[in-house]
Amino acid sequence: MRNKFLIVGGIVVILSWALGYFLKTDWWIPSLFTLVYALGIHNVTQKRHAILRNFPVLGYFRYFFEMISPEMQQYFIERETDGKPFPRNQRSAVYRRAKNISDTVPFGTQLEINQRKYEGIKHSIYAKSPSDELPRILVGNGQCRQPYNASLLNISAMSFGSLSDRAVLSLNRGAKKGKFYHNTGEGGISPYHLEAGGDLVWQIGTGYFGCRDAEGKFSPELFSEKAALPNVKMIEIKLSQGAKPGHGGVLPGVKNTPEIAQIRHVTPGMTIISPPGHSAFSDASGLLKFVQQLRDLSEGKPVGFKLCIGDTAEFEEICSQMNKLEIFPDFITIDGAEGGTGAAPPEFSDGVGMPLEPALIFVNRTLKKYGVRDKIRMIASGKVLTALDILRALAMGADMCNNARGFMFSLGCIQALRCNSNACPTGVATQDKMLIKGLDITDKSERVYHFHKNTLRTCNELIAASGRTSYSQVDASMFMRGDEFEHLSDQYFPDILKVSE
Repeated sequence: MRNKFLIVGGIVVILSWALGYFLKTDWWIPSLFTLVYALGIHNVTQKRHAILRNFPVLGYFRYFFEMISPEMQQYFIERETDGKPFPRNQRSAVYRRAKNISDTVPFGTQLEINQRKYEGIKHSIYAKSPSDELPRILVGNGQCRQPYNASLLNISAMSFGSLSDRAVLSLNRGAKKGKFYHNTGEGGISPYHLEAGGDLVWQIGTGYFGCRDAEGKFSPELFSEKAALPNVKMIEIKLSQGAKPGHGGVLPGVKNTPEIAQIRHVTPGMTIISPPGHSAFSDASGLLKFVQQLRDLSEGKPVGFKLCIGDTAEFEEICSQMNKLEIFPDFITIDGAEGGTGAAPPEFSDGVGMPLEPALIFVNRTLKKYGVRDKIRMIASGKVLTALDILRALAMGADMCNNARGFMFSLGCIQALRCNSNACPTGVATQDKMLIKGLDITDKSERVYHFHKNTLRTCNELIAASGRTSYSQVDASMFMRGDEFEHLSDQYFPDILKVSE
């Protein structure tokens, strides 16, 4: 679109001036074309808005409709999310934090509070002053020789292939500056993960991309070679993901470029479907032995696994085998069924797997039941977008959080839902070189950095508002829910309730 505008627009401007000269028409028509063309050139050269860089002049229509009313903005969001909009107030907060501008809004609360569904933090009359220090968590038990001091909030798994090279590089630059980690996703480690020098969690999926042999099996030699990279701080075995638990990942053939195929050790141009399960193991003991194998091959770096909880008996069996084999993963990433940025069949995304809240509670209680909770860090992943989401996850047992959606918004994602068609208009989730050029790495990496920093600062402010002084004091007692209001109403206003009935 950008090149077509420059070529066609230039021809139109020249023709309009030529016709004006020969036909002796009014000069306002060619002047108007010239002004529009000049505006388009400005759009193409500016670096803050990928939509305007890729769709000069036409991109203003979207911003105009979003500007004139919140209702029209909501209309666009609903169109982009198949009638299931991400909460506008949360999405707006992400954009403001990413742009490092005030995320306060005028005129107080912007939504009608439903007291039955309401959930919030119990503030204290004796609020504290918030800390300026951003929280960090040490990952690595006694079986780990290279523990990693991680940030409380990090970038969740998104592969190069699903994302563009500029998107990956922007994320990693932001992670480098903010000192938090960037999960590679199951697509393997690309040059764009390494160029900026940001910390990486290398995710090993069922396709073993980047460490697979000619038959698609796990290759210890290739793994140990890449695991030795200084950028790689931890290794995560992906068992399942919230978007489609029990279903393998998909890289459409149109996005499988020769460069991506070389990184993944696959044939270019083919649609790559990861197997639903691992070939390196098939039971709980096999999983834990694989954890130990990867720990040995990586010279003692922290190793864990990621899963969306399904059959709870299977997770209990894993915990039982930990004690039997005396092999303990350094961390477990719990993905909620409501999470995931990957494309998936609707039945999988909507009807398979356990949501994050009960999953965190279950995993936390089960690890304690088997006496291994103190050896393992719990990482929450699944629409953990805002500071409130982070504290809620910590209250349910998590030690730290991963997020994909918020960092996607920081890159400029508008939820156009064209990720799997290679036509992402912002250049975030495409391999189309013309669209990718619209994404400015310098600008977007700063937004990634600011979103992380400002979100954690808000976490500090919320903890202080609740009268607490550290993250170790975060628990369920910090939160209030609608059923508490009903209990209070029942207790103090029984007559009013009877009348209303």
